[in-house]
Amino acid sequence: MHHADSTETFDVDVAIIGYGPSGVIAANTLASRGLSVAAIERDIDIYPRARAVTVNDWTMRIFQELGLDEDVLKVVDPQRALRWVAYDGTELMRVSFTPSTLGTVEGTRFYNVYQPAMEPILRAGVERQQGSVEVSFGWESISVEQDETGVTVTSRNLETGEERRVRARYLLACDGGSSATRRTLDIPLLGDTLDVLWIVIDCKVKRWWPDRDYLTFWSDKQRPVVDIPLPLGNHRWEIPLRENESEADFTTEEQVWPLLRDLGVSPDDVEIHQHAFYRHHERMAERWRDGRVFLVGDAAHLMPPWAGAGMQSGMRDAYDLSWKIARVLDGTAPEAILDTYETERRPNVDFFTNLAIGLGKIIKQELSDEELAAATAPPPPGVEVPDAPLIAPPVLVDGWLRGPIGDDSIIGRMAPQPRVETTDGWMLKLDEALGREYVLLGDGIDPASLLTADEKAAWDALGARYLVVRQRDQGTDTPDEIVDLQGSLQAWMQRYGVRAVALRPDRFVAAADTSGLAAPDWA
Repeated sequence: MHHADSTETFDVDVAIIGYGPSGVIAANTLASRGLSVAAIERDIDIYPRARAVTVNDWTMRIFQELGLDEDVLKVVDPQRALRWVAYDGTELMRVSFTPSTLGTVEGTRFYNVYQPAMEPILRAGVERQQGSVEVSFGWESISVEQDETGVTVTSRNLETGEERRVRARYLLACDGGSSATRRTLDIPLLGDTLDVLWIVIDCKVKRWWPDRDYLTFWSDKQRPVVDIPLPLGNHRWEIPLRENESEADFTTEEQVWPLLRDLGVSPDDVEIHQHAFYRHHERMAERWRDGRVFLVGDAAHLMPPWAGAGMQSGMRDAYDLSWKIARVLDGTAPEAILDTYETERRPNVDFFTNLAIGLGKIIKQELSDEELAAATAPPPPGVEVPDAPLIAPPVLVDGWLRGPIGDDSIIGRMAPQPRVETTDGWMLKLDEALGREYVLLGDGIDPASLLTADEKAAWDALGARYLVVRQRDQGTDTPDEIVDLQGSLQAWMQRYGVRAVALRPDRFVAAADTSGLAAPDWA
């Protein structure tokens, strides 16, 4: 099923423009599957400012799959809770975290991250992957040309002016919100940039103050503030400038301090490390693919920061697209799976963008009293409380799936990740036991026994595994079984009334016995 043009030579499998968080997760994912990558990055050094401040259990599961989680855990802190507070101290709303089902240490849902400390770990991880990654720092892309079989990227060294060309099968444009690649392809960026300029003040902590570890949104019509504890001795405030204020009014620390003093913060509490200015965007590229070129992360979409999902969305884009490209290149998926990149990721990014806009309205006190009461109302007694949208496990609503999507359906949901025991006595996280394949799981039943010969042949062609899920009070008969130590896989399947599910390599449910366990159609 490999390419008919195997006589043609490529320098690498995939080229990447931009080596921020999206680019580096793409490089890790592609290289972890043995592919060769060439990346081009303008900046010589990692950008020193903290931008993103959070990663959650879903993103941590991706780090785990790439072998990055243990190192990342050394530089992140579990988040305590979120609260929305008025300046007079009235608490408007709180989101506490129920334990995650996705396999994080101690069930942590959200971690506070200090991006300048996390990015070097993601970059170092690339060295450990099996494929080759060559990164050219201090180069910029000056042209992108594509044809039927590949893409040629011409880049220029910013210091010497030297030019060179790289030929790849695919190109990932991870070159940020002002993506030159997107402009070259003439892909419009739809939506708005908001007028308000925000100042972000990063500080070093000198002493503890009460409840410093809450991520607090100070809600106010004039001066809403985000107040964020960060790891490794850092704390950050994000504050909107008023209409009569500009960057010129805050060039020195002396000018910045009154903003913090208004919040009751003094030089005894922190020292200012650096500050910067940002505008918020609600924008989306009209399309994310042009032939063999894909827009990834901020190049494809920009969202306000209120849901903490901007950087994470880019890393999820990169992971999704990269495992699919690897499948196309090893022959276990047709080219058509690449169209599911945008089909699957775009609604998820839309969801987080709209969530961010809604949370922003609470912070900016743009909701009426009635709307706020509805948003923060406790559930009626006796009703099982669903997870708040911000913390609910991810669900795909379209893409490479077979069967109905909906509240009662398991299709498109991410599987939990409990600890399981292998038949030879190893206790592992589920993903470690499953590997990187498509896996069909049966609750006490061999999932292969539920397939027709043709259906099984189709899954076999994808390299699928078939595993029986046993409970700890049962025995196992074959090596193709795992023991569900907490009973949580069984409880999850029974909750949706299914006996067997087919999991994709990214652990989303592609199919279930109740709606047809056959592999989904590709197009």
